Amino acid sequence: MTRAREMKLSAYLVGTGMHASSWKLADAYPGASIDIDYYRQLAQTAERGKFDMVFLADSLAINEESHPNILNRFEPITLISALAGATSRIGLVATASTSYVEPFNLARQLMSVDQISKGRVGWNIVTTRDLSGNTARNFGAAEHYELEHRYLRATEFVEVVRGLWDSWEDDAFIFDKTSGRFFDPTKLHRISHQGEFFSVEGPLNIARSPQGQPVLVQAGNSSAGQQFAAQVGEVIFAIKFNFEDAREYYQSFKRRVADSGRNPDEVHIILGISPIIGITEDDAKQKRRQFEELLTDETILGFLADYFKEVDFSGYTPQTTAREAGLDVLQAKNPDYPKHQPVIARENPTLREIYSLIIGSFSGDHLVGTPEKIADTLELWFNGGATDGFMLMAPGLPGGLEDFVDSVVPILQERGLFRLDYTGSTLREHIGLSVPPNRFTATEQAVL
Repeated sequence: MTRAREMKLSAYLVGTGMHASSWKLADAYPGASIDIDYYRQLAQTAERGKFDMVFLADSLAINEESHPNILNRFEPITLISALAGATSRIGLVATASTSYVEPFNLARQLMSVDQISKGRVGWNIVTTRDLSGNTARNFGAAEHYELEHRYLRATEFVEVVRGLWDSWEDDAFIFDKTSGRFFDPTKLHRISHQGEFFSVEGPLNIARSPQGQPVLVQAGNSSAGQQFAAQVGEVIFAIKFNFEDAREYYQSFKRRVADSGRNPDEVHIILGISPIIGITEDDAKQKRRQFEELLTDETILGFLADYFKEVDFSGYTPQTTAREAGLDVLQAKNPDYPKHQPVIARENPTLREIYSLIIGSFSGDHLVGTPEKIADTLELWFNGGATDGFMLMAPGLPGGLEDFVDSVVPILQERGLFRLDYTGSTLREHIGLSVPPNRFTATEQAVL
């Protein structure tokens, strides 16, 4: 019997939440971003809600205009190592860059945590955007890599990492005390990679995990980024602000996956959402007003001036519209902008709304309301061919996650859209992905 299609759910964990003013809320804990007990509680709440995974983003540089919750925070792989011991089922996704580390080290770190967690790790692959202007200088370079260079490097980087993860065949370790054979040397493999960017011999000094390899997560926005994601990604994270845009993206990306020679059904797209949940519609709207009232004009305009370095925001206010500021037709240099520009050109939002769009805390009217309204929206998008699931980017934490788990998840479960309990133990099992065969075993079998 084929199991009914189920929604994928992930929780984006970042300090007190996605909204830049979340740390100012009366019940917020401003030091949350470096409190391991706090993160343990968040992960356990998501696990109580039967989420597929929690997601930890990262940045390699900051400046004075950076989001408060990223100014002072844990390195993601270190953090998921700690969360592995505080949870037992939920997947743990850490962000790591292909631009400023070496493949061998990263392959070893991620597989180590995958073993520690018994197969629950995912790698959010990024090439690193240089939004602060400091990234390259933090790593001894004068200039940040150009976009095309980053994705060429990333393609080879992932190839090397996945090769290293297959260093040991799954039955390589014998542990035969009688014969004295600890392992079968014929099942240990070196990748002996010589490429444009990397020279790596191998083998890796850690075996494959119960799920074979960590799940590959990607969120490329540029044309090069989407092509890379279509070639390697298993879970694709995107942000779309209305149903039509989401469905168009879903269909076009699935076609891109097929054109890359992969099965579109084995690549899952999840959309970022920032719902504000209230007992009543008015209650939810009041919560949204509370967030917005805590934002200062200086915060909004300072961030936008740093983001759009080619625009002079002098004389503008947060109520200034995109067209008044010329943002609807701007060909911005910021590599993050292409995913926002169509929405800004069509909707003509205010600078306040543009700020919320960019930092990922925008809650459109369809995502502000009662638990039933939020569930209705998610069901429409899920069943309407716009997504395979959602990334909860709560404006405020822990409240936004707790509200979703306690009030929205039960409705989704009642409607048969989401699991009642975990049926597997690895991240691949949660999201319906098979264990990738070891390339060396597969090659041997093909020869036979």
